Amino acid sequence: MDDFIAARSQMAMSLAFHIVFSCVGMVMPFMMAIAHYKYLKTKNEIYKGLTKAWSKGVAILFATGAVSGTMLSFELGLLFPKFMEHAGPIFGMPFSLEGTAFFIEAIALGFFLYGWDKFNKWFHWICGVIVGISGLASGILVVAANAWMNSPSGFDFINGEYLNIDPVKAMFNDAWFSQALHMTIAAFCATGFAVAGLHAYLILKGKNVNFHREAFKISSVLAITAAMLAPLSGDISAKDVAKRQPIKLAAMEAHFKTEESASFVLGGIVDESKEEIKYAIKVPGVLSFLVHSDFKTPVKGLEEFPKDEWPPVAVVHYAFQIMITFGMLMMGIAVIYLIEQFFKKDWRTKRWFYKLFMIATPFGYIALEAGWTVTEVGRQPWIIYGIMRTVDSITPMPGIQYSFYIFTFVFITLSIILVFLMNRQIQMVAKLYDPEDPNYKPEKH
Repeated sequence: MDDFIAARSQMAMSLAFHIVFSCVGMVMPFMMAIAHYKYLKTKNEIYKGLTKAWSKGVAILFATGAVSGTMLSFELGLLFPKFMEHAGPIFGMPFSLEGTAFFIEAIALGFFLYGWDKFNKWFHWICGVIVGISGLASGILVVAANAWMNSPSGFDFINGEYLNIDPVKAMFNDAWFSQALHMTIAAFCATGFAVAGLHAYLILKGKNVNFHREAFKISSVLAITAAMLAPLSGDISAKDVAKRQPIKLAAMEAHFKTEESASFVLGGIVDESKEEIKYAIKVPGVLSFLVHSDFKTPVKGLEEFPKDEWPPVAVVHYAFQIMITFGMLMMGIAVIYLIEQFFKKDWRTKRWFYKLFMIATPFGYIALEAGWTVTEVGRQPWIIYGIMRTVDSITPMPGIQYSFYIFTFVFITLSIILVFLMNRQIQMVAKLYDPEDPNYKPEKH
């Protein structure tokens, strides 16, 4: 493994790990706040227990995300110093604001965790809402920084120098809205399905059923709402990519030849050497319609661009197909959920209904990781699109592969610890959080 591949692999692994906790931090506090609000309005102790259980889970995942996020910030400077040397002054604003949001989130979470029976009940609830708002802001600000890498703005690039820097314009670049919208909806979808699937599994086990059923109700509503909105935000994002990064769109669809009535491709095996895709299902005109709102307008193929600027077509295409596949599966489950809500209420008593959500537990995060692969790999070979190549930004220091191995070990260790802690948290539901359980002994504050 050479240093270039090692550096990219370490950054990819770190991002793939951290994004899970970023999404949890963006979404779980809102579930927690909904449960808390229900408790304040109904005085049902199940909602109080659910709020406490979720808040402890948020705290565990928040701590893990803080560790992985801190590691990421160091990695940017250590692995890609040339990039940070030039990019830091331009897109540093969203990173600094994200740090502020992170500290607000940490303070509000501390108030919430230790504020039971000490604060005014509505102030205590507001602390929980602030955790969610600041977590959501953190995610959007980081996405704004990433969007700048895909759509660099807020400076003039003259004779290899970055002049006339405008950090505000850089932060609100052309890509930030579509990326932030799609990422936010994807976070709600992924976390909603993960939480709903976990509680569906616990319902099927037959323990603390009422507790887990209430948790399922809250998380599943967020999940199916996001699943129905995701295709809309995806369409906005795809149209934006088609306008700014047509080469990425061509790679997503393995669209090698420019053609009228361009086909939307489903599946297939990419052969980059022959510049073709085999065994794919092609739907004529649909890609043209999705990009131009017209079934006949040509869509640029990869042949229109220099080959040294092509991203790894197969990786981008397969990741895009995975994202679409799991997105459609979740949308299908959302449709089944809506049928149950309005026409077939007895489905809620069927085991297959909960098994459906249990199976879908990882679907959102699989789609999310695939989507980020499309975003990041599809930008290659550029780290700043059209300005700086990734290979030119890497550190000259040797031995990066050893750093990759060490970080891999750290992430594996964190994962094992996290699984242990979350499993213990689930095991404590009967004793600490479910007032209907005979073994219930509530925590004292």
